Amino acid sequence: MRGSNILMNDEINKNVLKTGTLTVGIVCKDAIVIAADKKQTYAGNGGVAYNAGVAKKILEINERLIVTTAGNASDTRKVVDIVRAELRLKELRTRSKISINEAASLTSNMVFQNIRTPSMIPSISHFLFAGYDEKGMALFDISPDGYMQESDTFSATGSGIMQAHPILDSEYKKGMSVEETIKLAIKCVKAATGRDPGVGAGVDVYVVRKDKIEQVLDQEMIYELKNSK
Repeated sequence: MRGSNILMNDEINKNVLKTGTLTVGIVCKDAIVIAADKKQTYAGNGGVAYNAGVAKKILEINERLIVTTAGNASDTRKVVDIVRAELRLKELRTRSKISINEAASLTSNMVFQNIRTPSMIPSISHFLFAGYDEKGMALFDISPDGYMQESDTFSATGSGIMQAHPILDSEYKKGMSVEETIKLAIKCVKAATGRDPGVGAGVDVYVVRKDKIEQVLDQEMIYELKNSK
């Protein structure tokens, strides 16, 4: 399965302009930390990315589920909107709460179908799904080809993974505290901001616990000119 993901990533790198993002999900002691940058960019000719302001890349599905988005903004938003509606309808019909696995599976099936649907603009979307249910907390990585994998350590998406993965590989430890993990997630975003022109503009951080989801950081990067003397 890992081989198929590598082939898919190679194909995307060859044929689709990537304009930058970094989202990370890190499993720690008694929680899952989710972080993302805020920069939004437009694709341009010759692989140039034009800054288009800020965008929220960690979205709430419901009070128990959040998702990070990487890829074409129109595709990721459309998938999230449909997933929200489908989950709400199913909960109303069944009068029961949807599990994290069910929600992630629905998203995975949509991504699987979308990228295989012929189109002038390929549907490219990559999600990290995190939340809690009766069985506990979970983190899922849903690749652009629709492959879904649960992670018990960490996952990252977007062009900023080139900077984030070395940090996560070397500094992540099982059983890290929430405070340590938040610092690690922020360090990943800062590293990508310094190296990847498509990543930046600030950072959002959420913490998923066994009974609640809360945003613990919402910082926007402010650019200003100062006198040199």
